[in-house]
Amino acid sequence: MYNKFKLSNGIRVVSENIPYVRSVSIGLWVEAGSRYEGLNNNGISHFIEHMLFKGTKKRSAKDIADEIDSVGGQINAFTSKECTCYYIKILDSYIDLGIDILQDMLFNSEFDNKEIEKEKSVIIEEINMYEDSPEELVHDLISKILFNNHPLSYPILGSKKSIRNLTREDILEYFHNHYNPENIVISVVGNINEKNLLESLERNFGSLKMTRNKISRNINMPFIEDSLVGRSKKTEQLHLCLGLEGVNQSSKNLYSLLVLNNIFGGSMSSRLFQKIREDRGLAYSIYSYPSTYKDTGTFTIYAGLNPNNILDLSEIILNEIDNIKKNSFTSEEIYKSKEQLKGNYILGLESTSSRMSFYGKSELLNRKVDTSKEIINKINKVNKKSIDKLINEIFDYDKMNIAYIGNLKDSNKTKKDLYELFKRNS
Repeated sequence: MYNKFKLSNGIRVVSENIPYVRSVSIGLWVEAGSRYEGLNNNGISHFIEHMLFKGTKKRSAKDIADEIDSVGGQINAFTSKECTCYYIKILDSYIDLGIDILQDMLFNSEFDNKEIEKEKSVIIEEINMYEDSPEELVHDLISKILFNNHPLSYPILGSKKSIRNLTREDILEYFHNHYNPENIVISVVGNINEKNLLESLERNFGSLKMTRNKISRNINMPFIEDSLVGRSKKTEQLHLCLGLEGVNQSSKNLYSLLVLNNIFGGSMSSRLFQKIREDRGLAYSIYSYPSTYKDTGTFTIYAGLNPNNILDLSEIILNEIDNIKKNSFTSEEIYKSKEQLKGNYILGLESTSSRMSFYGKSELLNRKVDTSKEIINKINKVNKKSIDKLINEIFDYDKMNIAYIGNLKDSNKTKKDLYELFKRNS
């Protein structure tokens, strides 16, 4: 059972003691991501994530890595559209070291100008690497057209232009505006002493002050319509994404959508995988997945396929959507999907890292953490009626967006044929 606390400065803490493990996972969660950026500073959240590993007043970048490696621990970070997380997994006997390193990175990072210029080159190479991975790039493209000019459409890495134009002043201003107590959650899971933990966190993080000028956050809800965008690239495979409006993170329909996704395209036993890959051999990779944000969400279908098969594959997907809109799912499919979802969730609870991530993200973005019992109950409550209602809401052809990256012989004709195919079904 987890516990929630607040430090004297307002930083929220979620912790759970698991006495039968030897590890501790510590996460420093910050509500800073590409959603809170503009076109001019797009990528700055991710850039700051990199800079916090580049050295502090008392540790070099190598020192940070060496101190964690020397005790067999792991340290890393990631940036998403709505948050940034710095995390350490370490033996319980070294928890104080983990906390000290995270607070040192937060309070004492140098943001050295030479390191900033060096890191610009590193991130531009990361963007180049991404450009060479069309199977990754197509997901950014579908996000871009789904959310149009809304900040949720901005890439997490930023653009080469926005990265090159960042200054130390830009970085420090963004850092001080977003890295303040109201936007921070610390989650700790593992073999811990709760009293000692809170004393340590207060001692290490309690001095962080609020910024004087409270920033205004752009959390306007995006408006999703239909669109079709293709990008030519010399690849053997075509990478296709179909994007629809989903549900937000706190939606009462979230678990119905997760059950629906498992049956539709979220697993190897799903309808799309079986019909498109196993029965017809039209794609090597085919799957669907939901993405959730504070106030909205998306539902995406991805396929990696031979460009010649794009119309046949799209027609099978549309036929399957029409079939479930007409006939829904069987009771057996729904039962199996719920059991699969519960099994995946319960297995995930065996990892201190998974628990830490769930607690930290839930508290940061929703200011609420469900217990495992509450989550299992929500899955159990999913039924045919709740799924049927969601089917018609999710599979709305007027909000169907299509993005592809690859090498088509006649892209204009393919676009026209795809558009007519989807409009015929709307």
